[in-house]
Amino acid sequence: MTSLERVRFDERGLVPAIAQQHGTGEVLMLAWMDAEALRRTLETRRATYWSRSRQEYWVKGETSGHAQHVREVRLDCDGDTVLLTVDQTGAACHTGDRTCFDADLLLADEEGAA
Repeated sequence: MTSLERVRFDERGLVPAIAQQHGTGEVLMLAWMDAEALRRTLETRRATYWSRSRQEYWVKGETSGHAQHVREVRLDCDGDTVLLTVDQTGAACHTGDRTCFDADLLLADEEGAA
């Protein structure tokens, strides 16, 4: 079985895709891919996702200029999540923030905790 055959899409035909900044490991965003979006990403090295709200494909940065050049694509151990290592140009989040994970801190490291 090839790695691509191991991808486990959910009942909607989607798999979560996490984008991470190459070199720093900064988590930028989470989006969704179907088999076609994944194929396009692998062929073009341009992050291509499936928009659940608009029901269409979108290439990250196509309209905003905030593109993701894909350096590496990995599949997790269970085959149900894709990790894209990217070179991000500009903001990754639709809000204009560098990352989608700047909004709310739910738990922080305690000072002096061992």
